[in-house]
Amino acid sequence: RDHELEGARRQAWQLYEAGVDALIVQDMGLLELDLPPIQLHASTQTDIRTPEKARFLQDVGFSQMVLARELDLRQIVAIREQVQQATLEFFVHGALCVAYSGQCFISHAHTGRSAN
Repeated sequence: RDHELEGARRQAWQLYEAGVDALIVQDMGLLELDLPPIQLHASTQTDIRTPEKARFLQDVGFSQMVLARELDLRQIVAIREQVQQATLEFFVHGALCVAYSGQCFISHAHTGRSAN
């Protein structure tokens, strides 16, 4: 929701000033904001399933990415071949979602609560 962005920007600066080392980001709209000079990490909710998306995230400044849980080893290798500067993480067991990672709008549809 667009009206949440200003609060997110303020919180990012407060966290930076408090000494937090990185922000875990899902919403690419945050990249348009005046963010502090802090590491950006892409969560599993970013839905990283392709080399192109991972490369984009690296190119816009993400230093760490949690890949989508649905990937197989061949897909992970393909992403690594395109992304050399960022750290890649992957879940090896547990917590599989009933939907694709990063597609968590059901809470908004069901309760009206923000998916962010």
